Amino acid sequence: MIKIDNLLLVLLLLAACLALPSAAFAAPGVSELNGVKVLTLVGRDPPGVRCNTNIQVAAELSNSYKIPVMLVPVTFAGPGAKAPAVYYGGELIAVDGGNLNGMLDATSLADVLELEGATSQDQKGRLMQIQSELDAFKAAIKKVQ
Repeated sequence: MIKIDNLLLVLLLLAACLALPSAAFAAPGVSELNGVKVLTLVGRDPPGVRCNTNIQVAAELSNSYKIPVMLVPVTFAGPGAKAPAVYYGGELIAVDGGNLNGMLDATSLADVLELEGATSQDQKGRLMQIQSELDAFKAAIKKVQ
């Protein structure tokens, strides 16, 4: 027969293991700023190692929507953090080895922003006016990765 003390210990350990993933996937830093969800990018150290695409997506989205963007190096994101990773508000959207393998595309996230009613920029930025240079920049990023 299992003693009640041992059974309680096993149940506590099981509860701790089940609670761990939600704590491990919490967004580093703030998830909202002035009532607006923050787009948080967790990048590898040193910068520019496989996380450039997410930074480019954030730039494209900022060109069209009024959203705060925060870049956090993985060494400051907390224990067990993976990079690249992307959070919108407190929700983990993409992570290395998991959802979307850590990489975003602007169209999918723009759809989410539209559905949630994100405020559009009064005037779109110059990023879309220089589309040919933007495409060349994207190709250079993909070449480096």
